[in-house]
Amino acid sequence: MKILISNDDGFRAEGIVALYEALKTIADVEVVAPEHNNSAKSNALTLHTPLYVNRADNGFRYVNGTPADCVHIALTGLLGYRPDLVVSGINNGANMGDDTLYSGTVGAAMEGYLFGIPAIAVSQMEKGWAHVDAAAQKIKQLIAQMQSGDLLHAQPWLLNVNIPNLPLEQIRAPQLCRLGRRHSAEPVITQVDPRGQTMYWIGNAGPAMDDSEGTDFHAAKLGHMVVTPLKVDLTEHQSLDLWSRAFERLHVTEPA
Repeated sequence: MKILISNDDGFRAEGIVALYEALKTIADVEVVAPEHNNSAKSNALTLHTPLYVNRADNGFRYVNGTPADCVHIALTGLLGYRPDLVVSGINNGANMGDDTLYSGTVGAAMEGYLFGIPAIAVSQMEKGWAHVDAAAQKIKQLIAQMQSGDLLHAQPWLLNVNIPNLPLEQIRAPQLCRLGRRHSAEPVITQVDPRGQTMYWIGNAGPAMDDSEGTDFHAAKLGHMVVTPLKVDLTEHQSLDLWSRAFERLHVTEPA
């Protein structure tokens, strides 16, 4: 089994080191990760500035770009082979609900999925890396079970996994969930720099708006390892007929 690891916290983050140490015992593992923290970069690719790949003293390769850049470069020329699995993480904090739209952790995994490779985005639910080795062991167990169940060579899939910051024996069984929803973000934070100009900082994420039973937020509160299958198709299929009728009323026609 060959696994490509990336993340959005940077190649020296505790989460990616723990993930590498766990997965190298069951697979041939390569790490290609951002040089610096790239949280909330989503699926962004760098198109107008050059990208450079360097190798760190720990053997990891790092890129002066986004998480998606790292996976894209790895899969289109750097590795020279096609991995069986792409794993992104372990992220320093949860990626649940609407967070998945912004997450660089999910973006790196999604880039692998777009290339037709099964992919997993992995996050811890709380910041600070508490029990990160336990989270890495849970992912190792999950991947080993998937390999034995021949899921790595099935049709490509994309999973978003969030793991509680608990000792290994206290992490409850994986629970499949849908994404919940958050309230709007907290207000922007303003400060004045030494030159008198106003600076703006994006506010913190809002609290959960939909944390009902069946959501990732609900399962997380119960201490489960939370697993959500994701898709890329953003089409609102249920409203296609509605919009079709609306466009008929608007008399939208082909140009003469």
